[in-house]
Amino acid sequence: MIKQIDRVKSDLVNQVHNFKRRSGSSNPICVAIIGINYAQVTTSYEGDRSYRTDGGVYKHPIQEAEPARARLAAVAPEYDEFLILKYRATNEPPYPFEWVNQRENALEYGAALIRISNEYQRRF
Repeated sequence: MIKQIDRVKSDLVNQVHNFKRRSGSSNPICVAIIGINYAQVTTSYEGDRSYRTDGGVYKHPIQEAEPARARLAAVAPEYDEFLILKYRATNEPPYPFEWVNQRENALEYGAALIRISNEYQRRF
């Protein structure tokens, strides 16, 4: 996860700048919704290769989740709304998925929708 974080950050910044540049005279509301995996273990796939996290060379998602969240948060000021949702998924059969804290995610998502709606009302 961490080895890709700088690319993800630059993609996020480039995307929001593209939205604003191409919007013409309008003032777009720019929103990012990002999921970060907090699983204890997962299997990654790169082409024909696959490897299971081991906590050493191949860090478990939970080991990298908070540093990834902190680094991604650095681009939040570029957006009108920047939401990070925490989940757990192993990428292994039977492909379990769960929210780290479903209630917290739902509250944060709902609050973001209200702020976006208010921003829309303010701008337009």
